[in-house]
Amino acid sequence: MTALGRITQGIRTFASDVAQGFFEITHNGFALVGLAVVFSVITLSARPDLRQVGELKLFGWLQARQSAMAGMEVEADAIDRATATNPQDLPKQQAAVAYWLAKKYRVAAEPLSALVAEAYEIGKRTKLDPTVILAVMAVESGFNPFAQSPVGAQGLMQVMTGVHSEKYESFGGRLAAFDPLTNLRVGVKVLQECISRAGGSLEGGLRLYVGAANIDDGGYTAKVLAEHSRLQQVSGGRAVPFAPPVQAIPVMTPAPPPMAAPVEKVATLSIS
Repeated sequence: MTALGRITQGIRTFASDVAQGFFEITHNGFALVGLAVVFSVITLSARPDLRQVGELKLFGWLQARQSAMAGMEVEADAIDRATATNPQDLPKQQAAVAYWLAKKYRVAAEPLSALVAEAYEIGKRTKLDPTVILAVMAVESGFNPFAQSPVGAQGLMQVMTGVHSEKYESFGGRLAAFDPLTNLRVGVKVLQECISRAGGSLEGGLRLYVGAANIDDGGYTAKVLAEHSRLQQVSGGRAVPFAPPVQAIPVMTPAPPPMAAPVEKVATLSIS
């Protein structure tokens, strides 16, 4: 055998030995990984507490990675707290009401759809017309869940939280007044009680609800009933026009000049 042949044979033998060694190392490595996986599975099956800790740490790491990539705090379950529903998922009657109210009161249709769906569900259980519930919300707060009156009425239905605080105990306390669905449920309960005290009269119940049983209610009952009538027409498929509500801005009038004759002022009430 020539020198070149011996060199070639040596290279082949060396390459074969390296390949064989690499195969054995890799094979043994995979075997070790397999054993480690099997051991881990057995351990975690026997120790659910360790599995739970591991899952929490893994979830925390993944959440931290996601927050770092997004550049802000990330909560995957935040959507569960959102009081919103796709109006297209509602029955046709409810969707029509939601879209009409959204346009009139200039609020998003999605949260309004959730309120409409809840009003219809509660109305079915309480045998109270859902359009009455929605009309009360419209007149009381214009669908602002954070509204508050000078006397302490709060939320969508403007419930007197201080007076009806016990009704919020089942919902976690008085701050639940600003949760839209909770305020809606409590408000309906109060309205039911008012109607019952008024002998079943809706008009009488509304007067009690606004706290004007024996005095002029300032047109409140008429406003609610008018909105109730419009919503009934909308739910029945009729096209009902409206003028978007405009917030009144107080106008400062100049004082009359000296020696001027007194001028009688007349206050007018505009009922939408």
